[in-house]
Amino acid sequence: MLLNKILDDIKPDIKIILEKSLNNIEISIPEAVQLLKITGKEFLALQATANQICFEKKDNVVTFVINRNINFTNICHQNCKFCSFSVPQNDSEAFLLSIDEIEKKVLEANKFDISEVCIQGGINPELTFDYYLDILRKVKEINSEIHIHAFSPQEVYYMAKLCDKSIKETLKELKKAGLDSMPGTAAEILVDDVRKIICPNKISTKQWIEIIKTAHIIGIPTTSTMMYGHIESLEDRIEHLNILRDIQKDTQGFTEFVPLPFVKNKPILSQLPERPLKPSYGMADLKLFAVARLFLNNLIENIQCSWVKLGPKFAQVSLNYGVNDFSGTLLEENISKSAGAEFGEYLSSDEIISIIKEAGKKPAQRNTTYEILKYY
Repeated sequence: MLLNKILDDIKPDIKIILEKSLNNIEISIPEAVQLLKITGKEFLALQATANQICFEKKDNVVTFVINRNINFTNICHQNCKFCSFSVPQNDSEAFLLSIDEIEKKVLEANKFDISEVCIQGGINPELTFDYYLDILRKVKEINSEIHIHAFSPQEVYYMAKLCDKSIKETLKELKKAGLDSMPGTAAEILVDDVRKIICPNKISTKQWIEIIKTAHIIGIPTTSTMMYGHIESLEDRIEHLNILRDIQKDTQGFTEFVPLPFVKNKPILSQLPERPLKPSYGMADLKLFAVARLFLNNLIENIQCSWVKLGPKFAQVSLNYGVNDFSGTLLEENISKSAGAEFGEYLSSDEIISIIKEAGKKPAQRNTTYEILKYY
């Protein structure tokens, strides 16, 4: 077997770690950090290992979802240091979609036979809890079969404060109104020393964990994410992954892990004196995808690439580094575009299918919870 030959030709300590993963043995935090630092033959062995594990788990299938993204407002008072999407209320580019405008976007998306609508926005002080509930009700009124994937833990925290309810009560009301699942965004890096610098007004790591676990407990699955490539260390990245792994052991509520490379446009983070900006380039991206596959093995089985942030070409490369999901068609994506992402807001299902096939994988359309709807 080619993989065995590759493993026989690398450093013994790295071989031991990779063989643990191949034998479904959990790797430790220090071992994962060590893998993020490798180069040369060891890097190639990491790739081969991640690809083999992914092949065994997913039978060489790479999935995608036909969905629409709706960002309903860019007005936000969080003042996160990395964000180029948010603006103050009086900004000339500020927007807030009415329920009627959201309805038009959903009706338009229906023409594409979508299975999911993803809805998020800034923390806008103009909004009421009823506005969020009305969004959910309107989407279900238009098409009760559409899966609503909406509202970050930060938004849920804000809603709970608005209506003076507990997190659990707030989530139950959202679920009753039509919420099917949640994006595990607002995570950034789940290390408070980092969060205090890049997003000091956001919920803490502990609060993020509480909201995610509560959602899982009451039957709302979520994704998990990491925004990396700014001021965090390699150790911070693995600490973040370890938090996700521990949550999944408790709840089994994560559907996927989505690594999101920081798109630097406005030089905000680079002006921070506390820590220098440490951008992530191609090799570091690929190592993170592969290490995530090994570290989360048997727990979070789906790892997604963000073609909007990576670009379709590089996202295609990631499909041989432990990634088994190509995200969705999206139709619209304002947050990455505002930050300077250059790769558009829409890929047709035909384009995605071609990209997956060219990578040597078998394309399949899925729904939000990874049930296969169609093979190609």
